[in-house]
Amino acid sequence: MRKESAQSDIESIRQLMERSVKFVSLSGLSGILAGIYALIGASFAYQQIYSGFVVRSIEYQGNIPIVTNLIIIASLVLIASLVTGWWFSFRKAKRLGTKIWDKTSKRLLIKLGVPLVIGGFFTLALVYNGYYNLIGASVLLFYGLALINASSSLFEEVRYLGYCELAIGIVATLFPGYALFFWAMGFGLLHILYGSLMYSKYDR
Repeated sequence: MRKESAQSDIESIRQLMERSVKFVSLSGLSGILAGIYALIGASFAYQQIYSGFVVRSIEYQGNIPIVTNLIIIASLVLIASLVTGWWFSFRKAKRLGTKIWDKTSKRLLIKLGVPLVIGGFFTLALVYNGYYNLIGASVLLFYGLALINASSSLFEEVRYLGYCELAIGIVATLFPGYALFFWAMGFGLLHILYGSLMYSKYDR
């Protein structure tokens, strides 16, 4: 009995220490839904870019309406993912008896924010200069870097998700004509897989 009690005490201490340095309120369900939003967004983007089997070339025709619509679609996916992530994190934090906004979450926001903000400006520069075929690879690469940078304040699995995003982003630079496919893979399928893993491991 003493041995079991000691192990229980050690586990409690470990959890308290983990909560003090890691944002444990991140929910796997938010990752799953973010992936679903991304796949829905990719399907709408596909309809914008393709007409039957004929590609409506963004790179060479400079089709501004299509570019604008793609930016709107991507923005809606991002907003929906952020709102969903906040809501499920809020619910999980309430269940765990922790605060969603503390020193750990502030530190996490900085670690995530710096690469994402820089990546956002870089992506806007690509749009401004007409390098539309590199946008998909750009957002994947900077997103992967942001996840790796913030992984020390999150679960260890986030680091591996970041590596996978980087790998897909690198491949996307070699095959720019398939940017939408890689975007759907990185932000859609990977998020669903990651979210399912996180939910089964930490949310139940």
